[in-house]
Amino acid sequence: MTNFLEIQFQLRGKTLPADHGYALYSSVKKLIQNTEEPLNNIPADVRLCSISGVPDRSGMIYLNRGSRMRLRCPSDQVQLWYRVMQNQVLDIRGHLIRLVQPRLTLPQPSDTLKARLVTFKLETIDHAEVPFYFLESCKKGLERLEINAQASIDSTTEGDLARRTLKVKDKHILGYGVVVEGLNDEDSLKLQWHGLGGRQHFGCGWFYPTREEFDAA
Repeated sequence: MTNFLEIQFQLRGKTLPADHGYALYSSVKKLIQNTEEPLNNIPADVRLCSISGVPDRSGMIYLNRGSRMRLRCPSDQVQLWYRVMQNQVLDIRGHLIRLVQPRLTLPQPSDTLKARLVTFKLETIDHAEVPFYFLESCKKGLERLEINAQASIDSTTEGDLARRTLKVKDKHILGYGVVVEGLNDEDSLKLQWHGLGGRQHFGCGWFYPTREEFDAA
């Protein structure tokens, strides 16, 4: 498996759209195209995470002390991304954030991982059947990675299925929050690197140890 590291940038800014995965990707892509580095796109082996904050229930989030811009990349690309991103300002649908004080971390294994949003191509399936086929896709994705673990759809604080959408241009893409349990250390790191499903440049399929939720609270 590729040796990979995570860069976390603290943020200077106030608000973001709650659904900003595609806008964040577009802003980072524009940034790197305007640098002198030999990049004109975000490489396939670089993962972006959507930024956490306090939701206002009206489609916005307020950034707080725990909000971070997070990027995972092969360890040999770390210096490049430090140079490109440090102290830059991203324009995310009119909301400006500055990336400051980068910190390098080594992903930690955990027997349980969560992802806020995982997506697969399920557009042609009857709506009532979507959770069944979604979980089937999760199972097949884990099998392709040779990971022996159990995937389930997460629930919201109200007890409903964690059904979420991602807006890409004018299209809304359905997905769910996912919990994967029963991971050994090797498979836990493998899942954090490879993720599940598509649209990983937009923050989808990003898995993290469940203890991060308590650290951020």
